[in-house]
Amino acid sequence: MKPDDSGAPRKEAGAEGAAMLFYEPRHGHGLRHNPFKAIVAPRPIGWISTVDRAGRPNLAPYSFFNALASDPPIVAFASGGLKDSAYNAKETGEFVFNLATVAMAEAMNASSESVARGVNEFDLAGLAMAPSRLVRPGRVAGTPAAFECKVLKVLEVDDLDGKPTDTFVVIGQVVGVHIDPRYIKDGRFDTAAAQPLARCGYHDYAKVTEVFEMVRPDER
Repeated sequence: MKPDDSGAPRKEAGAEGAAMLFYEPRHGHGLRHNPFKAIVAPRPIGWISTVDRAGRPNLAPYSFFNALASDPPIVAFASGGLKDSAYNAKETGEFVFNLATVAMAEAMNASSESVARGVNEFDLAGLAMAPSRLVRPGRVAGTPAAFECKVLKVLEVDDLDGKPTDTFVVIGQVVGVHIDPRYIKDGRFDTAAAQPLARCGYHDYAKVTEVFEMVRPDER
């Protein structure tokens, strides 16, 4: 759907004559549901644990999360509004990423409930908390992997007009890595065995149960 002069979406010709849909987000998508998150998918889930200045734990999943660099290892998550995880990370300078898996799907979802500040989502989701070594926030006990992180920056994103979007990006450097040795196979982390969850659009999720390998041309 391509906007006409009124801004309404319309169809346009695509590859080999196929009808494509085009829209400008500022004019609206013209569909029953926004397709953006379903197209940028699957996305790793940032299951983030933090503590506030008083040491009270918080745990919440973020669907906008990913790795940014490997040397040094850097990850980031984005929060719509300065929610507890982003606020705590900004205040204390620390957070932990916990790998969300198929086996922990219900607990992960339970930890997404909107509750008052100071409520312990570990208790809410029936999860045990394991201690970290280099940061104050605890880890989700039983997860195949977790990253202890120190905050590098917290950015409030502005749009093209220079207006605040109320989106805060928390960027952290990984200073400690926990891995359950059961998921190490031939020196590699066995992603398929861990069965990570990924977020798709709407209320949809995906699970990694199978992987395949492709070697880059310059590595052959």
